[in-house]
Amino acid sequence: MIREDFKEILRLVRPGSRVLDVGCGEGVLLDLLTREKQVDGRGLEISAAGVAACMSRGLSVVQGDADQDLDHFPDRTFDYAVLSQTLQATRRPRHVLDELLRIADHAVVSFPNFGHWRVRWSLLHRGRMPETEALPLPWWATPNIHLCTLADFLALTEDLDVRIDACAAFAGNGPARQIDPTRTLENWRAETCLFMLSRNPAPAGVLASAEPPATSGDLFDG
Repeated sequence: MIREDFKEILRLVRPGSRVLDVGCGEGVLLDLLTREKQVDGRGLEISAAGVAACMSRGLSVVQGDADQDLDHFPDRTFDYAVLSQTLQATRRPRHVLDELLRIADHAVVSFPNFGHWRVRWSLLHRGRMPETEALPLPWWATPNIHLCTLADFLALTEDLDVRIDACAAFAGNGPARQIDPTRTLENWRAETCLFMLSRNPAPAGVLASAEPPATSGDLFDG
């Protein structure tokens, strides 16, 4: 069965586009995008086991850390950079999101919403870090180090001055629900959020920098 957030990503990505799946795990989403949308897909995965699983599927994936290795990709290498359920596990989420929007025209980002009503109720009722369907592991075993709410993520997009092209919410195993993320109620209702982001255009009269990127080549060269 295809995960509901993967279905939404499949809907958003254009056929035949260039896609980088960051934190691609065992390559389930990247494989879907390759088969269903015929994308030119690449993957970046931190675990050796995940890379091996991807390679067994015939996918082009390299081992790397999003916190450091996105810096090695030239500007606008991809049409989409996907970060599915991984942002909260990065050490520098602001830097990672900024890099995604440097190397790709669009960033598709999903994350568990720590503002969901079940999380709030669990904290209020139990006084302990919540364990929910979206956050199933105890605090001492979770890879999540930068949990945030929908409102927190909105503040980050404003800080980076990026545009929200689409936003969807998920709860339980239900399908994607298109939302206005600025509505306060959505910060209570959304168990998981998915955004498609892009850069705001430069103001009139301001030219893009002609300077080359600080690094050249990428992890897939050679």
